[in-house]
Amino acid sequence: MSATAIITKSLPFGKSAGKDALDLAMLFGSYEQQVSLFFVGDGVYHLLQNQTPEKIGAKDYISTYKALAFYDIENIYVCKESLNQRGLLSNKNLLDDAQILDKHALMNALNHHNTVYTF
Repeated sequence: MSATAIITKSLPFGKSAGKDALDLAMLFGSYEQQVSLFFVGDGVYHLLQNQTPEKIGAKDYISTYKALAFYDIENIYVCKESLNQRGLLSNKNLLDDAQILDKHALMNALNHHNTVYTF
């Protein structure tokens, strides 16, 4: 079976890229495709829980990340260096299922995928 990686590197609100990445992941998951999510750069902000996007007039799609297990999406990777650069490495408010990996381990995990989509 082929594996698909979806990389999110953009901020969660202001553009549709983050929501598009999540929608694509759930679409693949609904067809029982093997999919992994990678969060790098500003994409790590997607993993912060208890965000209030309605205060800026945006819809809250971030809470949907909690439903990924229902789509058998269990491989959620986040870049340790990206978290550290943004002062989020010790944040206890990150999505519980995310695996924090250094850039070498992240690249190794990414290399196990046949297809990569970047948002």
